[in-house]
Amino acid sequence: MASSPTDISTAVFQINQPPAGFDPERDLPVGFLEFLAPLHRQFAPRQQAMLRERKRVLAESHQGEKPTHNYPASAVRNGWRIELPEWCQDQRNQMTGPADDAELVVKMLNSGAPGVMLDLEDSTVNEWEHQRLGVENILAALRGTLTYFDKKRDKVVGIKTSPTVIWTRARGLHIHQGGIFGDGLTSASLFDVAHVAYRVDPAELKHPLSFYIPKSESADEALWWSDLFKAIAEARGWPRNYIKCMALVESHPAAFQMEEFLYNLRDHILGLNLGRWDYMASLIHFNLNDPEWVLPDRNTIPHDVPFFQNLRELLPEICHKRGSLAIGGMTALYPSREDAELNTRALAALEKTRRTRPAA
Repeated sequence: MASSPTDISTAVFQINQPPAGFDPERDLPVGFLEFLAPLHRQFAPRQQAMLRERKRVLAESHQGEKPTHNYPASAVRNGWRIELPEWCQDQRNQMTGPADDAELVVKMLNSGAPGVMLDLEDSTVNEWEHQRLGVENILAALRGTLTYFDKKRDKVVGIKTSPTVIWTRARGLHIHQGGIFGDGLTSASLFDVAHVAYRVDPAELKHPLSFYIPKSESADEALWWSDLFKAIAEARGWPRNYIKCMALVESHPAAFQMEEFLYNLRDHILGLNLGRWDYMASLIHFNLNDPEWVLPDRNTIPHDVPFFQNLRELLPEICHKRGSLAIGGMTALYPSREDAELNTRALAALEKTRRTRPAA
């Protein structure tokens, strides 16, 4: 099942490839390659087109034509709403961590947090074995069977029954997966979502299969995700709107198209999450050549600096108008039972973030 190599230059990046001797027909789950192939033919070319569009928008920004709001289409201006299911009414805080760390995954799911995002992207190495293990852990977590051995307590610890919502963050549209279709590349986003969806049985899950969408740069990209979710659901024999998602707003262009993004994914999406660290990097990226945009170290830029506070207020305004959840950006500090000083600093940082966040 060979396909032509991608026309997007990826020479400067190390593409995730399976190990030597890997045979997709033999080593992938039985039937998965046949499940993935038509999805690859349908969605990989669209991914390439979106990456070309990203390059165009970035080049225009560097030439002075910066991202801005589009006049919303009539469909977006109409009074549509997103209905939150009962199992997703409470997502007041969420935790996230690398999916390839079973101990961390179990601890997060036993923490009492309303939502946990199991990450195949930023916090997991984009290397075959780490990604493979991440998917295996996700599948076991979804079924409630994941365990780890606690050396301190000398026992095996599993996942407690709870209403915690499990979200899987697939790799972003800018990432490719090699070694599946000959010398060609496929979308890592497509591979991750299809791999998880192919191997789950809804009867084993406590809520519909749910994903986190990272690194989007336009509302048009939301259509790609919506069509992918529907195509996978149809192939699995599920209702067309079965797969649910949340999305991170972590690129400068996407900040101008949040309502359109929600509209294009309205059959699936339940909320937006402001990914402030990636957004700050994207802001620098799109204003790189502008002498008026000389910023200090981004780690020193406070959350309530005016240009960023505008986005922090706009996102919940749009989400709440449309009935979806608005999630604040995550903090790298977290409470600790063992380190009193860290615990004090973490709670102080969380409290400061809460005070500067607009009311729900």
